[in-house]
Amino acid sequence: MKTPTLFNRYELTQILWDFRKEFLVAGVFSMVANLLMLTPTFYMLQVYDRVMLSQSMGTLTFVSVITLFFYAVLTFSEWCRTQLLVRSGVRLDELISKRLFHASYEAYLNPHVANPSRAFNDLTELRQFLTGNGIFAFFDAPWAPIYIGVLFMLHPWLGFMAIGFAAVQSVLAWLGTRSTKPVQLKANQAQQDVGSYLQSKFRNSEVIESMGMVGNLYRRWAGKNALAMARALNAQAVAGRVVAWSKFVRYTQQSLALGGGALLVIQGELSPGAMIAANVLMTRALAPIDLMVGTWSGFLSAREAFDRLRDLLEAHPQRQKVDIAAIPQGDVVLKNVTSSAPGKIEPILKAINAIMPQGTVTVVLGASGSGKSTLAKVLLGIWPQSSGDVLLDGKSIGDWDRMALGPHVGYLPQDIELFEGSIAENIARSGKVASDMVIAAAEVAGLHQMILRFPKGYDTPMGEAGGLLSGGQRQRIALARAVYGEPALIVLDEPNANLDDEGEAALVRAVQSLKAKGKTVVLISHRPNILSVADRLLILHEGIVQASGPRDGVLAALQKQRDAAKAATNPLST
Repeated sequence: MKTPTLFNRYELTQILWDFRKEFLVAGVFSMVANLLMLTPTFYMLQVYDRVMLSQSMGTLTFVSVITLFFYAVLTFSEWCRTQLLVRSGVRLDELISKRLFHASYEAYLNPHVANPSRAFNDLTELRQFLTGNGIFAFFDAPWAPIYIGVLFMLHPWLGFMAIGFAAVQSVLAWLGTRSTKPVQLKANQAQQDVGSYLQSKFRNSEVIESMGMVGNLYRRWAGKNALAMARALNAQAVAGRVVAWSKFVRYTQQSLALGGGALLVIQGELSPGAMIAANVLMTRALAPIDLMVGTWSGFLSAREAFDRLRDLLEAHPQRQKVDIAAIPQGDVVLKNVTSSAPGKIEPILKAINAIMPQGTVTVVLGASGSGKSTLAKVLLGIWPQSSGDVLLDGKSIGDWDRMALGPHVGYLPQDIELFEGSIAENIARSGKVASDMVIAAAEVAGLHQMILRFPKGYDTPMGEAGGLLSGGQRQRIALARAVYGEPALIVLDEPNANLDDEGEAALVRAVQSLKAKGKTVVLISHRPNILSVADRLLILHEGIVQASGPRDGVLAALQKQRDAAKAATNPLST
């Protein structure tokens, strides 16, 4: 793995720092809006303490017009702040989505990373917090002391009362977060487990239906669902208690503020207008704290999402575009290659040494579990835990630029996955369809005539063709995708696993055609019929090279070993 540079290490922080001007302007609009939030307070003071005493219609009209103007400015400021943050959220998505797509894609190649597809959910969560009520609470919170200061100006006891209620709400928010977060996490995890269980099982609905497994699976699902429901109810109960206490404090604050103001009026220390204004002002002073109480869990979730995104980008730095100086020729050398897997003590491949010269066909044989598929991924540089050297044209496979190398490499995995789009788009690797190259690849795979029999030919969508294709035909489409563009190195992992005799004959012709064009083919198989096209054999046994070299020499050596073993067990046979 490449060592992250300083910029990569703080890449997400740097991206957010680039929005400092937008947040500064949003802060200015917040300042204007919060200053104008004092308008209702001063309006009440003027109406109760001036207009009611003077009985002046002119004064009332003037004060009302000024108040309406301030309300208009307040509304405009809040609208501008909202629009600015929404547009900033869109720009944030534009700046980071492509980068995040590539980092998530690379994370899928690493089995240590859990659920890399969550990255875009994390981005959505972070963006919504930065452009929603959560960030407004942080913009408005610094103005709470100013409102409390105005209350102190009206009367010191009103200010102390506001501070007391602010402290109670803050403690309640802390206790609420501490009590609700653990149970909510358990509830969310249980619900995700239920959904994952259903998706994984429904993908094999044909097996379930044919063998009458629905009842058994329902009982397992019902148990998981009951656990999820119990945890969800527990989380709702805990959250309900927190909300109930929050409402109790809020209602108490409103009544006590009014009652305290009335007491001060009775004692002659406050005017009736100031009493009403103080009630409104105290509500406004505590509103940011109340909003922070409601959005605190969202803030914690956004912070966790930020940490996950930062770690993902740090673990997968942006690739530098490197032009391939020369077109790969396909000469492959393995030097002391050892590979392992997470949670497995014993290596899968142990000190593999082999050569696969340009223009040759190397067939890899071995029992199940001997490491053949791991070797295929190591050859392509897509197995994360490996040591030693895999050289392509004398250069480490990890030093090649993957985007530039991709068109010169073909890969047919055991598990066939065809993508959305037409048959032609699948063969063309979801890129721009070059008709002549698509047809050439289909002919190599022996598919051309079969595809022409479809109603829409090469333009048949995979959704329609999926029901018409057998397992062998899907494998041959994947083979056509692997040989598209005549790559220099083609790795085929069990390409004849689902093929009938006709399909296997087509595979043999395809390999012979590639060999005639000077392409390097590595073919993994357990069928001996494919040995006719092999130039070299590589035989694996429990991750160790049992034999490697030209086909005839390896087969002769193996025959000698069998004859010697037979003679040792039955001397009379000689």
